[in-house]
Amino acid sequence: MVSSKDENLLKHMTDALIQHIDTGVHIIDDRAQTIYYNTKMAEIEGMKPEDVLEKPIYELFSFMESEESTLYEALTKGKQTVGRRQTYKNQYGDKIATINDTFPVRSEQGNIVGAIELARDVTQLENLIQEHMQKRARTSFTFDHLIGESKALQEVIQDAKRATRTSSSVLIVGETGTGKEIFAQSIHTGSERSAAPFVAQNCAAIPDQLLESLLFGTKSGAFTGAKEQAGLFEQANGGTLLLDEINSLNTPLQAKLLRAIQEKRVRRVGDTKEKEVDVRIIATMNQDPVEAVNEGRLRKDLFYRLSVVSLFVPPLRERKEDIDELISFFITKYNQLFRLGVTDVSTGVLTYLKAYDWPGNVRELEHIIEGGLNFMDAGEKVLKVEHLPGHFKIRILPELEKEEIENENEEAIVSPVNYEEEILPLKTVLYEQERNYVKHALNQYNGNVSKTAEALGLSRQSLQYRLRKLNLNST
Repeated sequence: MVSSKDENLLKHMTDALIQHIDTGVHIIDDRAQTIYYNTKMAEIEGMKPEDVLEKPIYELFSFMESEESTLYEALTKGKQTVGRRQTYKNQYGDKIATINDTFPVRSEQGNIVGAIELARDVTQLENLIQEHMQKRARTSFTFDHLIGESKALQEVIQDAKRATRTSSSVLIVGETGTGKEIFAQSIHTGSERSAAPFVAQNCAAIPDQLLESLLFGTKSGAFTGAKEQAGLFEQANGGTLLLDEINSLNTPLQAKLLRAIQEKRVRRVGDTKEKEVDVRIIATMNQDPVEAVNEGRLRKDLFYRLSVVSLFVPPLRERKEDIDELISFFITKYNQLFRLGVTDVSTGVLTYLKAYDWPGNVRELEHIIEGGLNFMDAGEKVLKVEHLPGHFKIRILPELEKEEIENENEEAIVSPVNYEEEILPLKTVLYEQERNYVKHALNQYNGNVSKTAEALGLSRQSLQYRLRKLNLNST
């Protein structure tokens, strides 16, 4: 026998256990009303317990015409189910996919007095599979999408172009926002594999228990509710598999990945047979690989296998000479998206942007330009300091001399400079000299931008930006 005090304690501990297990628990009474609904079930179904308790389940959830709630079937038909996959919607219209074990609860007399359902969530896995199938159909980047003429960037681009000739593994190292995936897609689209799939996966975004199934696939019956499903290796067969943030994989999974790369064979979870795959692996990471190996975050043998070709993408602070061209590119991009007519940025904005260290790299620069354009009024043509996001100005202001910003509204003098008459601001002199020289070069090539850019050692896009900045026309 158990004392009443012990019964209360046992009930309390049992409730605490059910609330913390990684399985959804839903209990209904003989009226189909919810009498128990644990935290995990609320998370799976996207509902609040107070919105579910003491309400009939058929008022809260809707099912496909061809199927009925397994919980309701257990109550009304006494039907017990094990490992049944079920798809339904909550009262907000959100789609839910679960694997359920459901059984009726009977009284001592044998009457059904309720039903219990234990559910495991597979919504995330199914959404991920769908997302990857959609991503395969997207247009890939090419090397033309890499903006910048700096020596640091161009050296990496040339190395990446050479890597298109083979199927060797590639490791791309760079800080967040430097464009590692653009490099990866450019290598794929420039290679003989361009007609085959390009499949990308961020390894840090998926729980460990799902990632193995996602990478290698599953065999029907491998675990409760498992379906026959090809993994990313099989989906990318003949093409390229990009594994982003490779160092976030746990050590056992890194070992399985290494084996798959070396043997070019994969085994689905729960299967005994292996399948041959022809996949080029491109991996990325935002940490120094040597540090990752020393810290135990990356297996040494996997690092050697992946780094047959190693590319180190420079951060934006090491190639600030590309900022002008990037600004021009992003203004053109968001002019089209927002239906604006912005043609230039002020001197003050350039001072801000070139004084900043860009911890978020090119991605952060794009967001700053996009944010600034959002604050411009209709008809404004020049992006000014006042338009830049406030959080950005607060961070960069201490690094600048105030007088450098105050000149942003001054018009540059474009008449010939007479050095004997007065001393002009250096920026004015440089502006005029650049304008006159570019104008002279344009005249030499009859306004042909491509030939002029080649003669000046600039890209066509960079010269076009300067022409707008210098208020010059071309043919």
